[in-house]
Amino acid sequence: MAEIKDVYTVNKTVYAQMEEMEHEQLVMCYDKATGLKAIIAIHNTTLGPSLGGTRMWQYTTEQEAVTDVLRLSRGMTFKAAISGLNVGGGKAVIIGDAKTQKTEAFMRRFGRFVDSLGGRYITAEDVNIRTADMEYIALETEYVTGLPEVMGGGGDPSPVTAYSTFLGMKAAAKKAWGSDSLEGKKILVQGVGQVGTYLVERLHKENAKVFVSDIAAERLKYVSDTFGAEVVLPDKMLDLDIDIYSPCAMGAILNDASIPRLKCNVIAGAANNQLAEEEKHGKMLQEKGIIYAPDFLINAGGLINVVAEFEGGYQRERAYLKAERVYDICTDILHKADMEGVTPQHAAIEMALRRIQDVGRVKLSY
Repeated sequence: MAEIKDVYTVNKTVYAQMEEMEHEQLVMCYDKATGLKAIIAIHNTTLGPSLGGTRMWQYTTEQEAVTDVLRLSRGMTFKAAISGLNVGGGKAVIIGDAKTQKTEAFMRRFGRFVDSLGGRYITAEDVNIRTADMEYIALETEYVTGLPEVMGGGGDPSPVTAYSTFLGMKAAAKKAWGSDSLEGKKILVQGVGQVGTYLVERLHKENAKVFVSDIAAERLKYVSDTFGAEVVLPDKMLDLDIDIYSPCAMGAILNDASIPRLKCNVIAGAANNQLAEEEKHGKMLQEKGIIYAPDFLINAGGLINVVAEFEGGYQRERAYLKAERVYDICTDILHKADMEGVTPQHAAIEMALRRIQDVGRVKLSY
């Protein structure tokens, strides 16, 4: 079994980071005409070609973007493996302002970069990238998923991501309270973008007491008006006395500063890479008695959806059916962590690595 270790330190060379996280490839993309700056990371292709979304973000530094894409692509490998999918882990980030820089030419140029990898990386939506952007990318490459359903694609994967996150939350609730019912539970959803909003809708139907926090006032107003969610200011959310905390925004939210402030029994959210340092912060949560549902497992619904599209003959019902497995897998992971005295994150990564190694014995990298 490969060693599981913390590798998230930005003050290292790019090659040092790639070596520690065991990446296969990192591609830097630049186009002067459109101003496109993108990075594509391929982590592991043992199970198949790498597949993962593209996110666009105003990173403070290029090093921050590199670290993010390396972490995200590594998480995609584990997400695919633990979900039983036959794809590898990859991810792309575009450095810039999605509100002002995205144009047809901009996205088509990115599609050319994706195409240049010859199928080793297949892209999809992520933060600030929408189905309409996939249509432009698809004009330049066949290695794209997340196309509109009218084009034979899977459409927006966010509802399926929210569904698998919801199921993981219920599995963790059953571990904590003996029942997976969320009725009456006080739940904070941090980040009410597409996934967060769909999750709030499900929690509302479950009759949970929902709190929401976000930096976007218009999103907060919508979920508050539509679902009766109570708005909490970002600087106050970690001090809220709740049952479940659901991070659905950016990563590394669980760290030295935030964990001591938490007042919850369960953490189950859709954000990627929630633990700033996997082992250290996973153990801190464990010591506080907080049950942590591994993010790359319970947010796998989006990947399940785009893989269903990639395999052909897409049916949304089939994607939801596959996503239902998350409940049982999460239950098994939490039990395994208890029996072995390890954190749920450690147990989940170990399970994912085992599948990669087992399959690796019968096939070569893509």
